[in-house]
Amino acid sequence: MAVQPVELTPAVEARIKQEVDARVDAALQARLQELLAPRPHPNGASPARRKRLAIVASKGTLDMAYPPLILATTAAAMDWEVGIFFTFYGLDILNRKKLPRLKVPPLGNPAMPVPVPNLLGALPGMTALATAMMQRWFTRARIPKLEQLLETARASGVQLISCTTTMGVMGVRQEELLPGVTFAGAATFLDFASEADVTLFV
Repeated sequence: MAVQPVELTPAVEARIKQEVDARVDAALQARLQELLAPRPHPNGASPARRKRLAIVASKGTLDMAYPPLILATTAAAMDWEVGIFFTFYGLDILNRKKLPRLKVPPLGNPAMPVPVPNLLGALPGMTALATAMMQRWFTRARIPKLEQLLETARASGVQLISCTTTMGVMGVRQEELLPGVTFAGAATFLDFASEADVTLFV
């Protein structure tokens, strides 16, 4: 006996399509979870954890902005997990307007390669002179600009964490800071730093 074709109403067709789509989505989600699940180590041991570096950047001068960024990008290139917590004047490194204008204060700065007596360091124009001098050193050494280091850090997965407590104290708004910044308090950073292999305060 020949089977007569059954005509499906639009409502039935829509229901069938909905069921098929739901089952396909479920199968895809299950496969995705399977692929993302951590694979057991061949010998039964847990896979090695990435090394972690936690840095506190608390100063906003040109000479103190480079160390945390150089350390962070170097560690990221070595496949370390890295987070920088910018607090107090360190927030200036993330500030759109202040970043290009960071300076080197010669007054009372014992680290200046050329010793500058306090009396001379207090003279007008000495800060600009010291800043220009350091910028020439960085250029001569082919060290990237701070903007480039920050972009490299973001692209490498470095967490740039802005201290929300400091933002409140200093009246810094989120829109004043660079894109890609995470906003968190000290407790969040301490959780991150608690499992760090290396912790630095700059």
